[in-house]
Amino acid sequence: MHDNIADLALMARLLWKIIPSDDALAQHLSTALDIPVLFGHLLQQRGIASAEAAKTFFKPSLEALHDPFLMKDMDIAVERLDRALKQGERILIYGDYDVDGTTSVAFMYAFLSRYYRNLDYYLPDRDKEGYGVSLEGVEYARANGISLMLSVDCGIKSHAAIAQAKAYGIDFIVCDHHQPEGGLPDALANVDPLRPDCPYPFKGLSGCGIAFKLAQALTIRNQTPVEELLDLLDLVAVSTACDIVPITGENRIITHFGLQKINHSPRIGLWALIQQMNRPGPIKVSDLVFGIGPMINSAGRLGDARDAVRLLLSADRNSAQEKARQLASRNRERRIVDQQAATEAREMVEASGEVTDRHSIVLYKPEWHKGIIGITASRISEQYFRPTVILTLSNDRAVGSARSAGGFDLYKALLACEDLFYSFGGHAQAAGMQMPPENVPIFRERFEQIVREHLQETILQEELELNAALRLEDINGNLMHHLRRFEPFGPGNRSPVFYARGLVDTGRSRALQDNHVRLSLRQQDGTKTMNGIAFGLADRFEALKAGVFDIAFSIREEIWQGQRTMSIQVKDIIPAGSC
Repeated sequence: MHDNIADLALMARLLWKIIPSDDALAQHLSTALDIPVLFGHLLQQRGIASAEAAKTFFKPSLEALHDPFLMKDMDIAVERLDRALKQGERILIYGDYDVDGTTSVAFMYAFLSRYYRNLDYYLPDRDKEGYGVSLEGVEYARANGISLMLSVDCGIKSHAAIAQAKAYGIDFIVCDHHQPEGGLPDALANVDPLRPDCPYPFKGLSGCGIAFKLAQALTIRNQTPVEELLDLLDLVAVSTACDIVPITGENRIITHFGLQKINHSPRIGLWALIQQMNRPGPIKVSDLVFGIGPMINSAGRLGDARDAVRLLLSADRNSAQEKARQLASRNRERRIVDQQAATEAREMVEASGEVTDRHSIVLYKPEWHKGIIGITASRISEQYFRPTVILTLSNDRAVGSARSAGGFDLYKALLACEDLFYSFGGHAQAAGMQMPPENVPIFRERFEQIVREHLQETILQEELELNAALRLEDINGNLMHHLRRFEPFGPGNRSPVFYARGLVDTGRSRALQDNHVRLSLRQQDGTKTMNGIAFGLADRFEALKAGVFDIAFSIREEIWQGQRTMSIQVKDIIPAGSC
């Protein structure tokens, strides 16, 4: 191997970090639960230190869901909604145009329409109206005889629009999960666990999760069968997975039962989207995030978000399949636009030569499509591991989407720049803003200064957290049986990442498109061969395959024609013994 190739391979972007765990506690959990010691380590790495807590973790129960009336204003919201239903008032469900918003609207409409017909729903146009409750939406409500508006996945920041609704005599219930700004809007009820005075014990629900809690409260009030509500958990699971909220607490319970429904009896709209994915089951959180979610999102990104709601509410298989094909086609179109923007963004970064000198990336190109700048920001942030803001021009405003890196708090940084914006919002990991185009250069320098002050240079290299060492020989059916008990995986409960030492190529590995590689590996001192995939690592593998190397990987399991197969997904490849 040439020295320059070896040097290239050594320059791994990821810093391997083994998550600490206590051997004695792992052994105690292993004995108490009759599980291999490896899984005692995995439990305590998730903060589970007792056999009782582990039993609760391994067996999610709907009975463990919190009382929805613990949420501030829930009693007011339920009383007003119940009164509207009993008096035959016209109700408008107002939602956002992304996956969380469209599933929230579909959930609430499906739930209420089972026994009530005087309903309508409204989703804003991403380009013309933007995020949140719009004045156009309020005017639509007034023109259509609406007396009660119910927002889902938005509204907590929509002060002006909600004030206008009140002026028109329209009552407003906000169901949101975002951070309030400038106090609470003048709504009849503001149901949001993130409002400062809300005592609700779990703060991580998605927007559709909040809609679920409102529906749960209504069933409790009216003593209706809980089965009516549980039948809709597939929508809540899609929302929870795609909004990247923690898969812990109530979200873990909701996602567990929602995935059961998706895998056994999905609603027709989700069934049609699963057909478009064309992949073996069972459907997991990652399939929702990377398969179902982008197709639903494509409706609002490059078209009308109501198309997604219509599909999710579809009752006819033929029409659902046609709608799903349209969304899949639109998603392919979105990918082309997205890849073009990401390529242009990378070229801008490389041409500037600033990535080695700066702690942040701020890029502005007026021609970029507003619907994909969030995806572009994610791609650039992941590639260069720096807080990233991607901006385009829309309605004479510079509109941006931001993504964090290294634990940097985006929201606090943007708060320090708010004098430059028309508006902004979001949270620590993702945010958005609008500003005069002439403010972009000022923002770029101020943002860089803030990031430089608060983000250590040592954090600008991404860490890869590893759970434990694992030999390929040990990957078998018994290990997978125990690993499945840790599902569903997601933020807060990540799929374990293992590492294996001393691997060699069997000679059957092959490069794929887009720098991916199909792998066939064994350990130098072993006989078992494992097949797998490594995304974006073909160059690294090519530089190392002639020798011995170490890998970081997760385990994948699929069922095809009734047969379970196991493979590995390699996260990183490094020269043997270099870490």
